[in-house]
Amino acid sequence: MSAQPPPPPQWVVDLNTPPTTKPKTNVADPPGYTASLTRRDRAAASKQSVRKQPTPDEMDTLKMKKAWEVAIAPAKQLPMNAIGMYMTGNTLQIFSIFMVFTLFKTPLIAALNLQKTFAPFETPGTSGRLIMVKIVYLLTNALMLGLGIWKVNAMGLLPTTRSDWLAWEAERTWSERAVPREWL
Repeated sequence: MSAQPPPPPQWVVDLNTPPTTKPKTNVADPPGYTASLTRRDRAAASKQSVRKQPTPDEMDTLKMKKAWEVAIAPAKQLPMNAIGMYMTGNTLQIFSIFMVFTLFKTPLIAALNLQKTFAPFETPGTSGRLIMVKIVYLLTNALMLGLGIWKVNAMGLLPTTRSDWLAWEAERTWSERAVPREWL
C-alpha cells in the first residue's frame, strides 16, 4: 500500500501557474502610459515621428550655451575648493600640499588646452562670439589660481616680509655715529 503524497500548498500552486488575467486594481495608469499600444505599435509610431534636424542657427545657439557652461564650470568648483583649503589649516601637511598643487596645476593645464577645450564649439557662426567665452574661462581659472596663491600665503610659504629677504640685503653703512669709531 503506497501512500499518495499530500497535495502541495496553495502558495506553491499560485507560484507555478501564471495569472490568467490582469489583477483589478484601482491605481490609475501613470501620465503618458497607454496600455492599448503594443510593442509593434510603439515602434511604428516612433518611426513616423522623425525628429527634424535643427537649423545651423539653432545649432550655433546650442553650442554657445554649452560653451558658456564649460566656461563657468571652474567658478562652480571655487566654493568647494575654498572650503577644502580652509579645512586643511595653515600647517604644512601632505594633504594641504597636494590640494595646493592641484589648485596650481588645474588652471595652468586649462589655459594651455584652451583651444582644444573649445574646439567642438567652433563654427563659422560662433567663432566671433567664442572670444568672450574664452576670456571668462581664463578669468575663472585665474580665480582658482588666486585661491592657490592665497593658500600658499596663508601657509607662510610666500616671501612677503623683509625678513624673508635678509640673505640678499647688504649691511648698512652709517653716515654718522653717536660715538667715535675707536670706542667700538
